[in-house]
Amino acid sequence: MRPLDVDEPATVGPYRLLGRLGSGGMGRVYLGRSAGGRTVAVKIVHPHFALDEEFRARFRREVAAARRVGGAWTAPVLDADPDAPVPWVATAYAAGPSLAAAVTDTGPLPAHTVRALGAGLAEALTAVHELGLVHRDVKPSNVLLTLDGPLLIDFGIARATDGTASLTSTGVSVGSPGYMSPEQILGQGVTGAADVFSLGAVLTYAATGDPPFRGDSSAALLYQVVHEQPELSTMSGELRALAAACLAKDPAARPAPAAVSRSLAPDGAARLITGGWLPGPLVEQVSRSAVHVLNLDTGETVASGPVAFDTPSQTEPSVPAASATAAGAFGPPPDMNPAEPPPEPPAEPPAVPGRVSVSMAAAATPVEGARGRRLSCTVVLAVAGALALGGLGLGALLRPWSQQDGDAGAGSAPSLSHAPTAASGAPTDGTGAPDNSPSPGTIPARYLGTWQGPAAALDGNLPIGTFRVTVHRVGIGEELGRLTQTDQLGGVCTDILTLKQMTPTKLIATSTGAKGNHGGCDPAPHQIQLTPVGGNLKYTSDSSAEGNPVAVLSEVK
Repeated sequence: MRPLDVDEPATVGPYRLLGRLGSGGMGRVYLGRSAGGRTVAVKIVHPHFALDEEFRARFRREVAAARRVGGAWTAPVLDADPDAPVPWVATAYAAGPSLAAAVTDTGPLPAHTVRALGAGLAEALTAVHELGLVHRDVKPSNVLLTLDGPLLIDFGIARATDGTASLTSTGVSVGSPGYMSPEQILGQGVTGAADVFSLGAVLTYAATGDPPFRGDSSAALLYQVVHEQPELSTMSGELRALAAACLAKDPAARPAPAAVSRSLAPDGAARLITGGWLPGPLVEQVSRSAVHVLNLDTGETVASGPVAFDTPSQTEPSVPAASATAAGAFGPPPDMNPAEPPPEPPAEPPAVPGRVSVSMAAAATPVEGARGRRLSCTVVLAVAGALALGGLGLGALLRPWSQQDGDAGAGSAPSLSHAPTAASGAPTDGTGAPDNSPSPGTIPARYLGTWQGPAAALDGNLPIGTFRVTVHRVGIGEELGRLTQTDQLGGVCTDILTLKQMTPTKLIATSTGAKGNHGGCDPAPHQIQLTPVGGNLKYTSDSSAEGNPVAVLSEVK
């Protein structure tokens, strides 16, 4: 787990975030704690999904389906807000590494651990399939190893088998290469047998340290899953026979999850796990992880040292110990009719100094005509009031999941030298008089330099982050500069501005998405204008896909 960066949110919904557990293609996962002290794992989806109506519908249904799963060997869904500007879901937190991390750190697992692992996962899948659900993404990173047994997590792409029309795009396979079943790869009907295939691949990985199918690319890997036999030469005995049966190409030839669990643990998975099922190094790792989580700083100030009681303890044997309000349990009963009402509790937990607290309760405003389009990350959410803390303006709250640490381009352009300014802040021609008469074919000095400021879309009603641009002295048809757009969750889109027209009162440029932008950026060319307003530059855009953003940019000294 990594500590929170200063630009990451301190709270999501009712949960205080303590650190980042990891990230994936769907979002980032944080360790959180409720006001009552319960530790949870909070997944926040990638912000560019937020305005995708199809994704929201699927996410809402999947959360409802996941809440139905609450049996043994699964991490239950405790809370969620699929209608938040950026949807999130909270599940019970389990102290323990993923199977992928455990095998990477310590190597293949002992045979008795693999048997207990397989029995627990098979029992979990039995319960899931009885609810009419298919997990669809059983893989090592979705299996946690805890002292109490394995846990199957992340039902984010589970789908009811008796559902109506598919909410995923035609021809799109959902799952992980190397652990997907052949029928998933081929886009055929998916049943619980697909999860059994994935279970066989997971058991092979746990026992050998390698997946049963290997390839240099995703295409080669998928081809092997469909056409080649699994590599099981390093396995032996019953485990090898069971893995081979699970990995059959024909779904009808695979055993049911209940048969797998009976084969591995005739008396149930719990019997194998009782008394210890993990090897020593993993037990030590899990124990240290649990202690670390308990000791995490929540940002709350707690007084140390002995605490004096206002009243002495009273003992009355006739009073039940479980009654918290009975006289004698923890002092006299409270006065139910006080002269003055007690003070109101704080509406929100105190914010951690230096961090931004984000409320995810507001409803997102849809962009007309946005369905099915690739939308810029700058129009994915509004964080009402959250960015006023600490004078942060409209800066990033957390880095995008599709981007590596370090925002290339954001704030990296050097400030160019330009003409001095008068006392009023307006650029001058060097003599103190305003520069209103540019030479033909040159950009007036009032535009030159680096400019930055908050941006908004939808007639200024939706804050969308921070815009930054450096304007160079160029000619028509040349690159005027690059605009970096940093949304409230740290997503960075870069647009290349090509000078199209120049007048004494405005610059008109064509804005085109730069290569290397993440999928949430709008790549379509559109027209923007830069207009002097006092000592600032006003940015306007005709990009309806981005909500026609506007920004007032101040010079960066």
